[in-house]
Amino acid sequence: MLTLNNDTSKSMQEHALATFPEECCGFLFGSFEDDKVSVEDVNVVENNHPDQKARRFLISPEDYMKAEKYADESGLTLVGVYHSHPNHPALPSETDRLAAMPGFTYIIHSIIDGEPADVTAWELEEDRSKFRAVEIVNNEE
Repeated sequence: MLTLNNDTSKSMQEHALATFPEECCGFLFGSFEDDKVSVEDVNVVENNHPDQKARRFLISPEDYMKAEKYADESGLTLVGVYHSHPNHPALPSETDRLAAMPGFTYIIHSIIDGEPADVTAWELEEDRSKFRAVEIVNNEE
């Protein structure tokens, strides 16, 4: 299960809408407890994909290092990544699977014709063969 608060949900959706028709991306910070992931903060990062930003995203190694530093300084854990799928469903692609890491949570925002459509969360199986869906619970604060 993945819990989000209103602020984190709103920040991700606003980012996805602002970058449409390109994919957005960012980091999820929070905590792990048993099978539950709690997202308490998100950080927007630039999509560094060189030529297909409408269909792909790329987060630079420098942004990953900054995210780890932010997590250490804030007392949070880097728990995952979010990105958008402009004019596509909120389902992970094969490209998403190949770039994913077990142990991280992935949130996908579908934006259709500039409007929010769906939000899903996923975790990669340990053998990296496929994603499994994660239930999202909005923890209103």
